[in-house]
Amino acid sequence: MVNDILNDAENRMKSAIKVLEEDLEGIRTGRATPALVERLTVEYYGAPTPFSQVSTISIPDARTIMVRPFESSLIKAMEKVIQTSELGLTPSNDGKAIRLTLPPLTEERRRDLMKLVNNRLEEARVAVRNVRRDIMKDLKDGEKEKLFSEDERKKAEERLQKVTDQWIVKVDEVGKAKEKEIMEV
Repeated sequence: MVNDILNDAENRMKSAIKVLEEDLEGIRTGRATPALVERLTVEYYGAPTPFSQVSTISIPDARTIMVRPFESSLIKAMEKVIQTSELGLTPSNDGKAIRLTLPPLTEERRRDLMKLVNNRLEEARVAVRNVRRDIMKDLKDGEKEKLFSEDERKKAEERLQKVTDQWIVKVDEVGKAKEKEIMEV
């Protein structure tokens, strides 16, 4: 019973890290990557649809992203979405595809991006701590319902704290890797 609860905690914390990593992929660094635009959504037949489902996204060179919509009628809408996103890019199109050229990041823009990254890292830490809080409550409830003893609960809480600390360290590692990527000139 206790092991099931702790396994659930680990899985939930792991998914919080996965969400963080996916979120950070969308933050632009000095080089082009399809992840910057894949998750942007455009209105397609009345439903918000990710770019990755209505276009081909390619990287012709290190600083350019090419988005080729399957239907040319989507180009204007996709351009508008890109302009209103937090990417800070200006799209240009040739009637068949949208080209995004990533300018080199300025020092000020790098600092702004790091603030954004730090906010996302803190949200991930909070998510991990919230999982810990929920599991602690489950452990106390289990003890009250006589599913396990007080000693088992205390041991489980210690193991839970160790797992939590490991995932917080993982959040920090992900953050350091992203910081290195952003600060790379």
